[in-house]
Amino acid sequence: MATGGGARAMSAFYGHLLALQKMKLLDCVTYLSGASGSTWTMRNLYEDTDWSQKDLMGPIGKTRECMARSKSHAFSLEALKHYDMELKRRAQEGHSVSFTDVWSLIIDRMFHDEQSDSKLSDQQETVSLGQNPLPIYVALNVKEYTQSTCEFKEWCEFSPYEVGFSKYGAFIRSEDFGSEFFMGRLMKKRPESQICYLEGIWSNIFSLNLMDVWNAYNSLNQFWKWPFPAKENNGDRDNSPSPNQFSACQTACFAPPKDISNVIKGVLTHRLIGERKPNFLRGLQLHKDYYQHKTFSTWQDSHLDQYLNHLTPMEKELCLVDAGYFINTSCPPLLRKERNVDVILSLDYNLLGMFQSIEQMGKYCLEQGIPFPKIELTEEDKENPKECYVFEDKSNPDAPVVLHFPLVNNTFKEYKSPGIKRTSAEMAQGELDFASLMSPYNMTDLTYTEDEFDKLINLSDYNIQNNRELVLQVLQAAVERRRH
Repeated sequence: MATGGGARAMSAFYGHLLALQKMKLLDCVTYLSGASGSTWTMRNLYEDTDWSQKDLMGPIGKTRECMARSKSHAFSLEALKHYDMELKRRAQEGHSVSFTDVWSLIIDRMFHDEQSDSKLSDQQETVSLGQNPLPIYVALNVKEYTQSTCEFKEWCEFSPYEVGFSKYGAFIRSEDFGSEFFMGRLMKKRPESQICYLEGIWSNIFSLNLMDVWNAYNSLNQFWKWPFPAKENNGDRDNSPSPNQFSACQTACFAPPKDISNVIKGVLTHRLIGERKPNFLRGLQLHKDYYQHKTFSTWQDSHLDQYLNHLTPMEKELCLVDAGYFINTSCPPLLRKERNVDVILSLDYNLLGMFQSIEQMGKYCLEQGIPFPKIELTEEDKENPKECYVFEDKSNPDAPVVLHFPLVNNTFKEYKSPGIKRTSAEMAQGELDFASLMSPYNMTDLTYTEDEFDKLINLSDYNIQNNRELVLQVLQAAVERRRH
């Protein structure tokens, strides 16, 4: 399970996978899920039908060259002409064209030497013999005009075989994504989009509204809270959330005249740059007791879920954004009961709040009644994070064990590989700046020097390998648990 994090996530993800390959554990992985920047790595790897069976230093070397290269060529006159031609062709195929499509082409130009016409469904060949993990790409479906991401969001997953929502139990073939459906029937078939256009959706960081900006700022101090604290109910000491409790912002109530209210709400919630796709759920009629259905209830996390006319089947289009608008994670698809996941290797590429995503995921699962271990951390953990943490719920066999790897430079500063100390001349290779404003690994940095890239690869490789015994111990315990 890889989080987002721009070029930093793309690069470090290679190092983590390289370590698993060296430890001969990559072949034990059933699913590979990614969000935002980590999907860039996955897209690259799955161009090769046997990538996990080959030395990963090959694709790492190609990415190293791309990362060290100036990205100005993506904005050259030649590139702009190419974008214009591609967008016209896309429009002729019947697809709506948006700024997200331009962003998709820019990403493609920056991180790939050659244009690829590959599509998501082409990746079926990469898993048809079980030779690679099944790739799962994650995005969020949100309200375009009326709600912040905090108030309404639905996990949407993409795989080589299908695209859809576990919340509704509704999926379509991946090659039909972008075509028009009504009441479950394919009404207007459009050619499948190239995968680069999906990359733009998975890392669609431009669809922010003002409410999202405020919630993101405020989440640095409180998770999903407005600055108006809730009054404690002294008469109810049991604050444990029920499975059907909703994760929603606590808000202060202000009711201006209706016309003014609509204007204010529109300004706060309108997404200037959103990615709208035909809604394949359009026209479907939910059962009258949909709200009580146990499968639906597993993923209900919005007060709007109680009102049929506010749900996605009533919308003409989907509005898809980066999963990081809610939680920077790609974990939800792995928690579907049918997937029966035993162990999750949680690869976190956040620099600020290294445990924020996993803590948010733990809180979210607790509120939704989804089996997941309790995330407990000490102040020492947060101030001086280690390379690996194990979270498990021994009382619940349905909860996966989570091995969490934050992106930290801990013992790597003194050891170039597990058990082998650096010489005085090698100490500089263990220095990585993750904290300062001038860090080369900030979200906005899309170009690394070869040395900066190599350090990040070596660090993430080392952090996995240095915890080899712990990883093996957890995997062996999972095998024993399943055996019994």
